[in-house]
Amino acid sequence: MGYRSNLFASNLRKQRTNTIGVIVPRLDSPFMSTVMAGMEKVANEADYNLIISQSQETLQKEVRNAKTMFDSRVDGLLVSLSYETKDIDHFLPFINKGIPVIFFDRVAEHKKCNSIVIDNLQAAHKATTHLIEQGCRNIIHITGNLNRNVYSDRLKGYKYAHIDHDIPFNESNIIVNNLSQQAGTEAAEQILKLEQLPDGIFVSNDTCAASCMARLKKAGIKIPQDIAVVGFNNDFISTLVEPNLSTINYPGHEMGEVAVRNMLYQLSGASEVMLSNKITLISELIIRESSLRIKK
Repeated sequence: MGYRSNLFASNLRKQRTNTIGVIVPRLDSPFMSTVMAGMEKVANEADYNLIISQSQETLQKEVRNAKTMFDSRVDGLLVSLSYETKDIDHFLPFINKGIPVIFFDRVAEHKKCNSIVIDNLQAAHKATTHLIEQGCRNIIHITGNLNRNVYSDRLKGYKYAHIDHDIPFNESNIIVNNLSQQAGTEAAEQILKLEQLPDGIFVSNDTCAASCMARLKKAGIKIPQDIAVVGFNNDFISTLVEPNLSTINYPGHEMGEVAVRNMLYQLSGASEVMLSNKITLISELIIRESSLRIKK
């Protein structure tokens, strides 16, 4: 007879939409793609749908996305913050109404919100220490907006590795950009103009590291003999560039799975146990040819 059930009316009756909102900085990020794949897997298994939006690294778009998610009556919200976000007032309507908000990767502190991260400080310390152990003493660090925990913590790890090995920290060795492919090329141009070239580069993502390497090689720089390079995330591109890129394996798929499982746990009514928890996932240094100056 052509009858179709009214899902919206049914959800109103149940007071549940079986949808989870997701706000990410950029949809074209290889890392975020793996995170969302993990989210989709767990959500589908639980008969939940995801509504995904991107802030495009702006506060204005993030605020607009949050309002759209609230008006769409999502059951919970998963958020990775934009570069511009300094407070989380636009998420208070969710928190005040008891709708779970979980931050992942780029997180903010709130007593009623969980967060899921890796130990960025420790990961950066490992990456920088590896370069130092390969004989590097003048290491450039290319990173993102330091308002975000991931980049500020990686900078701390980079600094602490210098302290631990009695190497003076040089503020001019820090390059802050948006970590895009273009930014990697521009960072390489900046490095090539230096009076003294570095002997190591630690970059906060693989896309930027790969394009930086490509430009340096075009200028005749040998990697790793002249400059050793380590990236971050273990994106697919890290095994495509020549030489293959040393990197930090950031378990994005696992992060997505854990985020949705945690959300479902809270939606089941077990949230009291989880409040204020920070879940820290394990990362590891993957050593490849781009940084291996001393062959064992």
